[in-house]
Parts: sequence; structure tokens; C-alpha cells
Amino acid sequence: MDLPPILSALLLGIVEGLTEFLPVSSTGHLILVIDLLGFAAPPGRTFEIVIQLGAVLAVMLIYAKKLFGIAFGLFAAGSEGREARAYTTNILLAFAPAMVLGATLHGVITERLFNPWVVSVALIVGGIAIILIEKFRPEPRINSVAEIGWGAALMIGFAQALAMIPGTSRSGATIIGALLVGVARPAAAEFSFVLAIPTMLAATTYSLYKTWGELSFDGMTLIAVGFASAFVVALIVVRAVLAVIGRIGFTPFGYYRIVVGLVMLGVLSQR
Repeated sequence: MDLPPILSALLLGIVEGLTEFLPVSSTGHLILVIDLLGFAAPPGRTFEIVIQLGAVLAVMLIYAKKLFGIAFGLFAAGSEGREARAYTTNILLAFAPAMVLGATLHGVITERLFNPWVVSVALIVGGIAIILIEKFRPEPRINSVAEIGWGAALMIGFAQALAMIPGTSRSGATIIGALLVGVARPAAAEFSFVLAIPTMLAATTYSLYKTWGELSFDGMTLIAVGFASAFVVALIVVRAVLAVIGRIGFTPFGYYRIVVGLVMLGVLSQR
């Protein structure tokens, strides 16, 4: 498909906004669509990484009241302060594994694993995992982010680190990890969404640091277009996900992942 680069960047931003907070892998979808479009993205996979920050900023806006409440509550006394500190500690503990492993393995992963074949297989494997875990997950016993606890937060963090493999899905990995340790679906979704904030801020900063000297004005323009469209679309999608996730669960996304992965393997095998 031969689209002008600006239109391709706009479309890819829409794809990012639609998929970042669903357990279907936004990075995987970006890699597949970039491959299908023949889009000449900026170097170092910077485009795919940075535009995700647009979707994360949408979450920051949606959760702004809660985040400000937690920030101001960190120094409060009583139950309000304890809850704010527990919430913050859980987010930071879950962020730590991805921060350490991401800085260590960033180059290897972007160079060797960012390809449609890896994404397609990861989509299928992750889809099967989601279906099985939704069916056999333990009974929920944790109903808020502040209740998760240090050990469970670290386990969710290591689950998130698996999502460095494109096609795995950051939100999918963290939500599944949360379900496995007994977190209820709404709290699991909230934890995943808020955890995206430090994770994607760090990934974007590191990616720009590594590739800044290679970026042209045209490349920055494409990133800006993708960033803006991802922000607008994510604003709509996150609210919709929060409204229905407790009712429909994650199984439909598992089947979707399997279908997309199989279709892409079929397309790739014909080349």
C-alpha cells in the first residue's frame, strides 16, 4: 500500500490509540501495519515507541484527579496517606523490572525481535494464554491497586517485562499477571493503565536519547502526527475499555489475537 508518509503516520497513531490499552499488543500492531504499508519509519524504532506516549498522556488526563490525589496524599496522615503510599509503592515496584531489563536489552530486542514473524507468533501464544488464564484464574481477592502488596506488584512487574517481546502486549501481560495474583478485573485494568505512565515515559526518553542524532525534521514531523492522533483516539478508547472490561472480560481479545496472528502468518508465508 502506497500512502503519503503523513497519512501513514496518522493511521498508525490511530492504530496505537486503539490498541495501547487493550491486551492485543499496540507495538505488535504497529509493526504489522508498518510492514503492510511499507512505511519508512524514523530510525531505531523510535516512531513505534514514542507515539505510545501520546496514548499514555491520554491516561494521565483521564486519571489526573486520582493521580493528583495520590501525589498530595503521600505526605498525609491516617488511612489516606497509607493508601497513597501503598498505591505509589506498588506502581514503582512493578515498574522496576521493565526499567532494568529494558535498559539492558533494548538494543537486542529492537534489532532482532521487531519483525512481523515474531509479532504474529507472540499474538497467537498470548491469545491462548489469555483464554486459559481467564478460564482458570483464581477467585479475585484484591479489589484496589493499594491492596496489591509488594510481592504481587513485583510479579506483575516481571509479567510486564515479558512485553518487551513485540506482540506480547504490555497491557495484556500486566493484566494477566494481576489476574493470576488475584486482582479483580477493574483494579487490574487500572493498575495496568497507570503503570504505563512511568514505563512509557522511560521507554520514550531512552529511545530518543539513543536515536536523537539520527532524527530528521521530517522524522520528527511524522512522530508528532502519530503522537497527536494516538492521544485523541486513546482518550475515547480508554473510557470505553473501563466501562465494559468488568462485564466482558478479556477472552474476546484472546480470540482476536489468535485470528490476527494466523492471518498475518498466512500473509507472510505468501511473500
